[in-house]
Amino acid sequence: MLIAATSALGAVGVGFTAVPFIASMNPSAKARAAGAPVQADLSKLEPGALLRVKYRGQPIWVVYRTDEMLAALPTIDPELVDPDSTMPQQPEYCTNPTRSITPKYFVATGICTHLGCSPTYRPEFAPDDLGRNWKGGWFCPCHGSKFDLAGRVFKGVPAPTNLVIPKHTYINDTTVLIGEDKGAA
Repeated sequence: MLIAATSALGAVGVGFTAVPFIASMNPSAKARAAGAPVQADLSKLEPGALLRVKYRGQPIWVVYRTDEMLAALPTIDPELVDPDSTMPQQPEYCTNPTRSITPKYFVATGICTHLGCSPTYRPEFAPDDLGRNWKGGWFCPCHGSKFDLAGRVFKGVPAPTNLVIPKHTYINDTTVLIGEDKGAA
């Protein structure tokens, strides 16, 4: 009887020791919040404007593309490394000419695929410093990489691939949820 009582008490002691140890392996509330999806309100975003959102410590861009911007996208296909977006830098539902769910809104991670700088949004057409063929997009000041308004990389620049498109879905016409795609966007 003494052996059974000692064994039972030992098992309870192991349980009391193991529970806090195992619980400490769970992520903290701060860590869970850092990886949680974020919502972006698009209701006040004007055509041609860029909205910046932070998700998992990275900048996320949402651009409201104008009809003129959308019409310019196919005109620069010959100058791009991957005009059809066949490289896997986007969810399957964004493998299309606009690299988006809704053509007027473009969502991308704001980090250059060369060395991790944050490119500058340059929506203007044909500025003096980028040339007359520039139809808007992003220019990385660190090493000169250029991306169009669908985040596709130009030929002959240091960046090897298109900008990354994060998982996202639209909750309604004016709200995008970044970091979750509900299985089908």
